[in-house]
Amino acid sequence: MTEREKSAARPVRRLGDRIFEGLSTSAGILILLTLLGVAIFLTIEGVPGITASPEELGSKTGGKGFFAYVWPLVFGTIWAALIALVIAVPVSIGVALYISHYAPPRLSSTLGYIVDLLAAVPSVVYGLWGLLFLSRELRPAYQWLAENLGFIPLFAGNDNGGVSSNSILTASLVLAVMILPIMTAICREIFLQTPRLHEEAALALGATRFEMVRMAVFPYARSGIVSASMLGLGRALGETMAVAMVLSASGVVTFNLIGSTNPSTIAANIALQFPEAFGLYTNVLIATGLVLFVITFAANFAARAIVERRKDFSGAN
Repeated sequence: MTEREKSAARPVRRLGDRIFEGLSTSAGILILLTLLGVAIFLTIEGVPGITASPEELGSKTGGKGFFAYVWPLVFGTIWAALIALVIAVPVSIGVALYISHYAPPRLSSTLGYIVDLLAAVPSVVYGLWGLLFLSRELRPAYQWLAENLGFIPLFAGNDNGGVSSNSILTASLVLAVMILPIMTAICREIFLQTPRLHEEAALALGATRFEMVRMAVFPYARSGIVSASMLGLGRALGETMAVAMVLSASGVVTFNLIGSTNPSTIAANIALQFPEAFGLYTNVLIATGLVLFVITFAANFAARAIVERRKDFSGAN
C-alpha cells in the first residue's frame, strides 16, 4: 500500500474533533489531579494528628490516641449509612418500578418530577425537618419498641426504660430520605432502558407483570441498582449538617438504635468540633477526614468492581 493510500485510509481528524478530545482529556486529568491533591493535603495535614501521643493530644480526645478516638466515629459513620441504605434501597426500587412500569403516563411523569425535586432540597432543611418534626413524631413508636422489643439489643432504649428521639435511628431515617431521590432517579432510568422485546417476550409466554419484572427487568438492571445503592451510600457516609442537627451523639460504640447514648459520625464530628479546634486537635480532625476519604473511596471502588463483574450477567452494555 502506497503512502497516499495509507493516508486516504486514515480517518480525517477535524479541528473540532481535536479540540473536543483535548477538552475531554483535560477534564479527566483535572479530576484525577483534584483527587490526588485532596489526598495529599489530608495526608500531610493529618499525619501529625495520627502520630501524636495521647498526652500531646490532651483532653480534646478524652486522653485517647488517634485510633482509639477515631474508631467510634468510623463505627457510627458506617452504622448510620448502612441503616439508611437498608431503608432506602427497597423503597427506591419500589418507587422507581412503579413510576416506570405501573403508574399511568401522566401520574408517572408527575411522580418523577416530584422525586427529582426532592434531590434539590438542602441538607439543612432535612435536618430541621428531622429535628423539629420527625424526632417528635417517632418518639411514641420508639417507646413501643422499647417496651415490647426491648430484649433485642437494637431496641433496648435507656436503662430507666425511656428512649431518645434524637437517636441514631432518627438520623438514619433522615439520611434514607436524603439519598432516596438520587437512588430512585437512577433506578427509574435503568428500568426504562430494559429492552422492550425482553418484556414483551416474557408477557407473551404468559408471565404476569411481576414475573416479567423479575425475569426481564431486574436481571438487566442489577448493575444499575448496585451503582445507585453505592452512590446513595457515598452520600450517606459524607452527610454532615443533617446528622449534626438531629443526632445527640456521645462518641461511643453501641448497636442500640433508640437510646440516648449514640455514636457520632466523622463528618458531623468535624462540623461540630472544627470551629473550636486548634493545634494538634486540628490535625486530628483532618486525619479523621482522611479516614472518611479512604472509606468512601473503598466503597466506590468495591461498587465499581461489583458493577463490572455483574455486567456479564445482566446483559447491560
